[in-house]
Amino acid sequence: MASKGRIAIFSIDAKLGREVKGATRYVYLAELLQRSGYEVDFITSRFQHWEKRQRDLDAFDYSAHSFNIKFIEEPFYPKNMCPQRIWAHHVMAGRVAEYFESDHAYDLIYSQIPPNDITLAIGRVAKKYNIPFVIDVNDLWPEAFRIALDVPVLSDIAFFPFYRQAKAAYNLADAIVGTSDEYASRGFKDRAQDIPKVVVYVGNDVDDFDAGVAANADEVNKADDEVWVAYAGTLSACYDLGTLIRAVARIQRDRPWVKLKLLGDGVVREDLEAVAREVSCDVEFLGYRPHDVMAAYLSKSDILINSLVGNAPQSIPTKIGDYLAAGKPMVNTSLSPEFSSKVAADGFGVNVQPENVDALTGALVDLIDDRSVMESMGQRARAVAQEQFNRRRSYLKIVELIEQLMR
Repeated sequence: MASKGRIAIFSIDAKLGREVKGATRYVYLAELLQRSGYEVDFITSRFQHWEKRQRDLDAFDYSAHSFNIKFIEEPFYPKNMCPQRIWAHHVMAGRVAEYFESDHAYDLIYSQIPPNDITLAIGRVAKKYNIPFVIDVNDLWPEAFRIALDVPVLSDIAFFPFYRQAKAAYNLADAIVGTSDEYASRGFKDRAQDIPKVVVYVGNDVDDFDAGVAANADEVNKADDEVWVAYAGTLSACYDLGTLIRAVARIQRDRPWVKLKLLGDGVVREDLEAVAREVSCDVEFLGYRPHDVMAAYLSKSDILINSLVGNAPQSIPTKIGDYLAAGKPMVNTSLSPEFSSKVAADGFGVNVQPENVDALTGALVDLIDDRSVMESMGQRARAVAQEQFNRRRSYLKIVELIEQLMR
């Protein structure tokens, strides 16, 4: 069958081959487009962002994907927030631009943002060769950085280049996709909304989630009388996990059968372990687990936590699709107007003021002591997962957008 067109997808932090860590949104989209009849080149860094190592390309399993993969060399950096990372992305921006200068026979380019400077470099080449250019907003830079470094005047000066790059990149776009309405709308902060805007949650493949639960259910051992409160994701300053540990520690004084499970890792893990020792919380730090194993843990849990600090910029994080697919009630401390409204309107959880141990403790106790409410919210969560977060359905909106632009 003749190709329907040649598409380039850029993502800086994808999980490829048999890797455990990394983003899957753009990989899934690439597979979907390839199956739909397009020729897809997936352009990414040789540096594995989540594991902070260079990929061994000689040992890499390319057969895991149906699309073409183009690795571009990027310098090493040791942390998510460090000067070396800024320099690495600067170098990567130049090299990605060189790649597209040498091979620009594409019918459309689809790019993740951030990094802002790399997206801007790609957009400039796309505009030069009149290639339709779509930006997919997966995070907000530098807004996310200000959680760790928010110093009056100094932060404004330090982060100004990120704002400038974002503004310039969005002005080059022919369409903007966002993982939430808040993220998609960021592209129109400095330009008129004169191009298509599509909101597609990160979501997951619900069938794959269920298969992971079935395959690993026997590996996750849970006593019949235990209640599990669980969090999955990065352990960083954006996530209010210290408050969660303190709240569960209080609950365990009267309800020792309540257990806390933290799936994931990050720079604040040692700090959180210290908090757990300080308040004598029975918490299990499980680290990163393969997605199918994580699915089994979420399915065995009773309450799932979307725990963010008050000034966190996240809107609808990646984990939400998995939480909903697990069919469990959610406690949300995000102040995102979009997501907190969704929690209340769709009925799959409760909103709690962030960084408030009393409020979080009370919300958890109310759920633990009312199984009927937990069951009702869980059923609603599963329905929302199928209706709004299932990639097999929701990502078709992106395919339709791409077809529209290529016509």
